Formats: sequence, structure tokens, C-alpha cells
Amino acid sequence: MGRGLHVAVVGATGAVGQQMLKTLADRDFEMDTLTLLSSKRSAGTKVTFRGQEYTVQEATPESFEGVNIALFSAGGNVSKALAPEAVKRGAIVVDNTSAFRMDENIPLVVPEVNEKDLHDHKGIIANPNCSTIQMVAALEPLRQAYGMKKVIVSTYQAVSGAGHEAIDELYSQSQAILNKEDVKPEVMPYQIAFNAIPQIDKFQDNGYTFEEMKMINETKKIMHMPELEVAATCVRLPIETGHSESVYVELESTDATVEDVKSILKDAPGITLQDDPSQQIYPMPADAVGKNDVFVGRIRKDLDRPNGFHMWIVSDNLLKGAAWNSVQIAESLKALKLV
Repeated sequence: MGRGLHVAVVGATGAVGQQMLKTLADRDFEMDTLTLLSSKRSAGTKVTFRGQEYTVQEATPESFEGVNIALFSAGGNVSKALAPEAVKRGAIVVDNTSAFRMDENIPLVVPEVNEKDLHDHKGIIANPNCSTIQMVAALEPLRQAYGMKKVIVSTYQAVSGAGHEAIDELYSQSQAILNKEDVKPEVMPYQIAFNAIPQIDKFQDNGYTFEEMKMINETKKIMHMPELEVAATCVRLPIETGHSESVYVELESTDATVEDVKSILKDAPGITLQDDPSQQIYPMPADAVGKNDVFVGRIRKDLDRPNGFHMWIVSDNLLKGAAWNSVQIAESLKALKLV
């Protein structure tokens, strides 16, 4: 089996926790022991994994005795309280919240981009924001080849990024509007059905939202480029799953052609190129659901800047944006013999 490997999933009943379990099963991740943890409210829930029924337990510091890898996705407050406790007991934590992402002592990892940073972990490894992950996975191969000066991104984000309740609200509001009934937003700040909300998370003093600042700061950290110019606008759309991004990137070199960029991305790890305008082939969130890759298309040169390119990047935000990237980190820890 897994050489005695003991894995814990914290937040096992949530949207991302469920995807983590499905991904562990799909990847046939070798382990001898699995512990499923959650809040007191969800404790006692029965979950089936690889044909075996597990009872979800309440997460406490003692839950991590003997755990080797703990995958956290239960909210930032839970991570702040329990991740250090897990590390004290010998576990390596892969945290899917924003709690530790910008801590300079904690690596922020997308395996296709900066797997080597795992060597510097001190017990906790941060999983980046879902929107950041898919963007840097697509941009890193270009940065390696041509250097990078500037990134401007507008996101079109699915409601599943806000949890199960947001998905339920999208469906109930859609039905209500079709029935010509009034809608009352409870999870989202405004009506999400048949709408676009240009706010994800709270506004900061600089006019950007916290989600936008996550993308800006995380991109610089992952790429080890504090000097990189990054700007973001994040928008929530009435889509259940799958984030889309319109990205403008300025390379250091003016030599790259559209065909060069396509060729590099076609061979890049974790990337699927879908780009044939003559056949109306381009990525869409409905097609990305349930797939681990990041999909890239609509690649074209800027009309005014010889080093500028525009592209469209799509990915399943619950998979590559969360669960799959976390499991990938766990796989990398094993491959690098760090666990």
C-alpha cells in the first residue's frame, strides 16, 4: 500500500473536500490510513471512499496524531487554529485557504510552476487562490521562454468558488426569476442569476477587492518576481463551476509569434491548447468541468505592442483551482521523498 502513509482531509464534507476525496480516488493515491475531519456541525456524516464507509470526525489538535499529510479546506480560521497543531504532531499541511499564502516563510506552490519551493517547507504548504493557479500555470511556460513584464487579467468566476450555498442560491434565484417571482440575495451581495457582480470578497482601501489583491500578490510570489506588474478585476458570473480569465501579458522579448506561443503551450505540463478560431474551437467552462487541465485559447497578438499577447484561460476551479492542485502537491512531496 502506501508505506504506512496516513492522510487526513480537513473539511471533508465541503465542496472542495469532496473533490479532494474524489481526486485521491481517481489518482489511486497510495495510503494506508485515511482520516476525515470537519467542524463539529458536520461531524458524524458518513462518506464513502473507495467503496469503504467512513465517519467524519470533529477536527481537534489530537486528530493529527500519526498523520503524515493533512489536506486542509475548511476555512481560514480552522487552518490558523489547527494547521500549526498538525505540524507539531509531525504532519505536513497542504492548506487550501488564504491563511498562510503570503507568509514569506511558507511556500505557495503550483507544481507545474514552482515545485522546487516544496524543499523549503517548514510543515505548511499553501495552495494558491483558484484564479491565480490557472493563470500562472498558463503563463509560466511563456515566462520561461521569453521573460515577462506585465499581466492584466479580468476573471469570470463561477459561484462554486463561494461554496455549496452559493450554488443553491444560483439555482433558486434562476427558478424564481423564470417563475416571475422576486429574489432576495442571501449568500451573494446581489442577485447572481442572470447577472454579473464585479466584486469577489471585500474591497480594500486601494479600490481593489481582496480577491484581486490575492491574484496580484500570489502571482508575484509564485513566480519569484516582486517587480512583475500585475492588475486584476474579478467578476462573479451565474456559472456553477469553471473559472474563465481574459489575460493580457507583455513579454520581455519582442521575438515571439502567436505560433511560438501556441507551440510552447501545446507542450506545457497541465495545459490543453484549444485554439482554432476557424472551427470556433476555444475553451469554455462547461467543457472544463471534471477535468484536471488548464485550457488555453484565443491567443492573439496585441495590435499596438509587439511583445503583448491576449489569451483566454479556463479551468475547473474546484479541481485544478483547489483539490487537484492540493493532491498534486501531495504527489510531489512523495516523488521528491519529502514525506
